[in-house]
Formats: sequence, C-alpha cells, structure tokens
Amino acid sequence: MTIAVIDYGMGNLRSVLQALLKVAPDRDTRVTSDPAEVVAAERVVFPGQGAMPDCMAELERRGLRSAVLQAAAEKPFLGVCIGLQMLFEQSEEGDARGLGVFPGQARRFANPLLDAGQKKLKVPHMGWNQVWRQGQHPLWAGIEDGARFYFVHSYCVFPTDTALVAGRCEYGLPFTCAVGRANIFAVQFHPEKSARDGLQLLKNFVSWQP
Repeated sequence: MTIAVIDYGMGNLRSVLQALLKVAPDRDTRVTSDPAEVVAAERVVFPGQGAMPDCMAELERRGLRSAVLQAAAEKPFLGVCIGLQMLFEQSEEGDARGLGVFPGQARRFANPLLDAGQKKLKVPHMGWNQVWRQGQHPLWAGIEDGARFYFVHSYCVFPTDTALVAGRCEYGLPFTCAVGRANIFAVQFHPEKSARDGLQLLKNFVSWQP
C-alpha cells in the first residue's frame, strides 16, 4: 500500500512522515509533490501550515490542485491543519478561495478572544486542548472522548452542513476541529504531534476502509 503525503512547499512534513512510518512500518509511505504519485497512491495525507493564500497559490503552481481533488473524491483522505481549511470554499485569511470540497469557510478567532473568566486568550491557539467527538467515526477508535491533541492555528472552519462535524474543541468559543464525510476525514489539530492519541488516529487512518 502506498501512502502519499502531499508536499506543496508549505510546512515541515518530516514529523508527519515519521509518525506514519511509526504506525505503519510495512507500508510504502512517501512525501511527494508529483501529481501522478498522488493520484496513484492508495491513501493520501494532505497536511501543511502557513497562510491560506500562499498555500493555495503553491498548490496551483505545482499542478497539484486537480490531483488533490481527485484523491479527495476517490480514496481514504486525511486533511491536517491548513489541509482541513483548504477543503472548504473560502477563508477570511486574504479572502482566499479554497478547494470547495465542503461548503463553508474558515474564519479568524474573534479579537479580543476571552475565556469564561473574561481573560484574554492568545491567538494563535497554540498547545494542547481537549477534543470532543461528535458522533461515531472509525478514526476515533481507541481514543477517549475528551482526549487532548496539539493545536497551532489562528483560523477555524465553519461548515455550512453541520452533518460534517466529527469533532469539536473550545478555545474562547466552541469550534469545529474535525470533519468527516464518506472517504474524507480532516482535523485542525496535529495528530503527528499529539503523542499516543495522535498516533492512534493515524493508525486508524492507515487501516480505514471507508
């Protein structure tokens, strides 16, 4: 089985690759910017970090847009961080258009962002936070509800279709941190940096048969 980790020049992908190699040492896992390899892979991971306009521009420049859309339509597909946000129609960050796989947009955290005691919270949201499952999904197998995952982001997604929501978190306000539909699962947090539960989610993805 080939697992393709899409490289469009945004972010350090080494930690994603190493985490996948740890949970699936017998699989052919590779970081690639070759659209043909993305289309041919049996599973695809779509990670990244940075500004949405730059990410979309690099995806286009490298000829990866159509390959990503084809992969999202046909095979087990995991989006991570900006790889979640890019699946939606639009982002407030630079008024950038996304891939439009899901209806909705990414919006920046409110300014000021306050906790329950009216204390100002820092943006970006950076660090460990609890994730609460919304319904059942195979990628949550072996992970307790309320488990902590590692986040680094200033924007979060607002799906038009609430049936997409697979997980929620709270940072000043409740927000969607995981979505799922058919063969696609995508998360705002970084499973590759989230210790045991993050590795469990990646292990679940490797064996997932949507």
